[in-house]
Amino acid sequence: MQNLNKYVHKVQTPCYVVDETKLTHNLEILKGVRERTGAKILLAQKAFSMFATYDLIGQYLDGTTSSGLYEAKLGHEKMGNREVHVYAPAFSMQDMDELVHICDHMVFNSVNQWQKFREKVANANRNISCGIRINPEYAEVETDLYNPCITGSRLGVRLEDINQMDLNGISGLHFHTMCEQDADVLWRTVQIVDQKFGHILKKMKWINFGGGHHITKKGYQMELLEKSIALFQNKYGLQVYLEPGEAVALDAGYLVTEVLEIGTNGIPFAILDTSAACHMPDVIEMPYHPGILYGADMQNYTNAENDTDAFLYRLGGPTCLAGDIIGDYRFSSQLEVGNRMAFCDMAIYTMVKNNTFNGMPLPAIYLFTRDEKLKLIRKFSYEDFKMRLS
Repeated sequence: MQNLNKYVHKVQTPCYVVDETKLTHNLEILKGVRERTGAKILLAQKAFSMFATYDLIGQYLDGTTSSGLYEAKLGHEKMGNREVHVYAPAFSMQDMDELVHICDHMVFNSVNQWQKFREKVANANRNISCGIRINPEYAEVETDLYNPCITGSRLGVRLEDINQMDLNGISGLHFHTMCEQDADVLWRTVQIVDQKFGHILKKMKWINFGGGHHITKKGYQMELLEKSIALFQNKYGLQVYLEPGEAVALDAGYLVTEVLEIGTNGIPFAILDTSAACHMPDVIEMPYHPGILYGADMQNYTNAENDTDAFLYRLGGPTCLAGDIIGDYRFSSQLEVGNRMAFCDMAIYTMVKNNTFNGMPLPAIYLFTRDEKLKLIRKFSYEDFKMRLS
């Protein structure tokens, strides 16, 4: 957190604080991949959609990828003339009426979706490159919720089905089978894609490796990523796309919170003004335990696996949901009402997923700039809660 710590006790909590310096560091790494390999890299907005940073991101990446109309419009409006890609398990006709006017790449999830919209795409009077998402029927994702290749998955076309397709008008294949994983998983995956779909790739212009790549994580096996890219470039002459979301803003954000109440029920607990269910739902959905910075100077660190410190607390939110639990943490000193702490790695899958269940206020959003100034990007109010209702 370095010089950001002096601001933590001045902001109104809860709030997200995105560190522009760390964000830029991640972008520099991704830029290096682009320059060394010729691959194109897109921001996956489903993980990070803080468009106040899109001018910066657009200086390093090739564009945005979207999961539907609204994300596509955001990328189109906020990242200048960069590429706009879109994929969804299914598109509606009314959404497609708008998408054909703003998207450069469209990836379809099924034979039926391609057949349904191919004429509309052809009549758009724009150069739209179309692709099909494939299901390689291979993934190393341990949590079923995030495994797109599990039996019964609705995501992607299997080999036996794509072999029956009329691929006239299709320029590329897309697969997304990874979740927060290193390049060794990618290398094993691309070899299977090559083996199964090579006869189709010979007819394509591009391939998209999807997301889930931990490219900016310390120790990432960069040489295997670049080897995976080179495989398809050298063998088939394809343009390779990557669409990381998490890697763009990994470790670039904090969620600052304050202790509202202390109690005990078998073990001590602390109620925060931050809700896992509302403000960081991946803590419950993944699940995982983010690290915490705490103390007067915000330099102390703890996580759920730290068992060397003395004081154990179960941290939870202020909602009525019994399971609104962030996790059990040990601290080097007893917590008190009014103490502040900052959850780490809170730029990704937080702002894009937060909600107002129980009337919880949305956290404000700050940017800690490269010249070490704290800039309020947006503050939310009761009206933001009310506007979601009827």
